[in-house]
Amino acid sequence: MDEPVKPESDEGKRVIFVALIEDNRLIREGLVSLLSQYPDLKVVADGSNGETLLMKEDPHVVLLDFGLKRGDSLRVAEKVKKETPDAKVIVMDLLPVQEDLVEFVHAGVSGFIMKDATLDDLVNAIRAVADGAHILPPEVTGSLFSQIARDAVSKGRPRVLKSVRMTPRERQVINLIAEGMSNKEIARNLHVATHTV
Repeated sequence: MDEPVKPESDEGKRVIFVALIEDNRLIREGLVSLLSQYPDLKVVADGSNGETLLMKEDPHVVLLDFGLKRGDSLRVAEKVKKETPDAKVIVMDLLPVQEDLVEFVHAGVSGFIMKDATLDDLVNAIRAVADGAHILPPEVTGSLFSQIARDAVSKGRPRVLKSVRMTPRERQVINLIAEGMSNKEIARNLHVATHTV
C-alpha cells in the first residue's frame, strides 16, 4: 500500500493528520484545541474509543489513551495497526508498567508519552513518530533496557540480539548494559554524551 500523501500547510510544510482516542472528554477536547494551534498538525478524528473512531480519515499518527475505561487499549492499538497499517500509534499514560510496554511494542506501537509531558514534548513526539522515529520517555527506558538485558542473560545473548532489530550502535549499548556498565561509563566507552546513551 502506498504511503498516504501528506498535504502541505500554508507555510509549505507537510501536515500531519492526527487521530485522538481518549475517553476523558475534557482531556480530549483540550488536546484537540491545543493541537489545532499548530499549522503542521490537523486533528482529523477524535473519540472516546476505537470503535467510534476507526477510521474516518487515514491518520498519520494516532494518540491512544492507555487507560481507556473498557481496559481495551491494547486491543485498540492492534486494531489500528491492522486497519490502518501506515498509522503510527503513540500511547499516552502516566507510567505504564514494563510488561505493558512490551505488549504494546509487539502490537506495533511507535511510542509512548507521559501524560504529564509538556505540550512541546507532545508535539515533538508526534512529529518525530510521523517521521519514523520510535520514542520512549526517559522514565521508562532504564527499566525496558534492564528487561532486555535480563532476557539476554536468561535466553542467551546471541539469540536475543538476532530477534531484536537494532542499529549496530544500539547493540553496542545493550551489550555494555548487559555487562553492568552505568550510562556514564557507556558514554565514556563509546565517546558520546550521557543523554545520548
